[in-house]
Amino acid sequence: MQKTLIAAALASALAVAAFSVHAEEPASPHTFTGNVGLFSQYVFRGISQTNEDIALQGGFDYSHASGFYIGTWASNISWLKDAPAGVDPAYSSSSMEIDVYGGYKFAVTEDIGMDVGILQYIYPGDRNPGITKADTTEVYVAASWKFLSAKYSYSLGDTFGVNNADGTWYLDLQANYPITDALTLNLHYGIQEFDGSNAGVKNDSFASYEDWKIGLSYALPQSFTVGAFYTDTSMNSTEKAFYTNLKGKYLGDDQYVVFVSKTF
Repeated sequence: MQKTLIAAALASALAVAAFSVHAEEPASPHTFTGNVGLFSQYVFRGISQTNEDIALQGGFDYSHASGFYIGTWASNISWLKDAPAGVDPAYSSSSMEIDVYGGYKFAVTEDIGMDVGILQYIYPGDRNPGITKADTTEVYVAASWKFLSAKYSYSLGDTFGVNNADGTWYLDLQANYPITDALTLNLHYGIQEFDGSNAGVKNDSFASYEDWKIGLSYALPQSFTVGAFYTDTSMNSTEKAFYTNLKGKYLGDDQYVVFVSKTF
């Protein structure tokens, strides 16, 4: 009987020790996440990238507890094949956008966060002769306070196919206000300001504009989200002509988008 009690006590002590060792294991500093979404169309800075057709999008992200992160994201597009360039499209074949980015996030206070990084937009495909490559590199800095955020992006060269556009910038102001635990009001206002000139014509005169968005998103179980939003731009006749494709579609017109997405 005594041996049985001793054995039981030893077994209990070993179990407690094993549990303590397991419980004290530090959390991993590495985080991997992914996302995928189906959208009724892809709208980027107020401009339809898919001629108002369906878009499938997704990406992967890695972040470290120190604040550093890298990631990639992709979507189908059609604007480069649709875009006017004389009598021919800019690209004879191009159906995808691939983004690669990295940066550093840190907290200033409990409610204020900062984010600095660099983002490369890549557009695989075949360009027609004389067409400026659409690939674009931007550096950015962002600040957030509770449900408010502001992000300033600065281009380091040719910008989305516009030549000599180094110094072009975009200001993105957002408010994502939680109405309930699941329902969020999404507001956005943006300013796209092109710099540089070509053949004496300033890029700002035909490519700059403002855009805004209002929408709702609803969080579902299993990390699903559904939502809808309305977006529009402010352009004069010259700018509207620049953002009208070969099919006669003005891509900066008011847009309605519904979507379903999932994170994992």
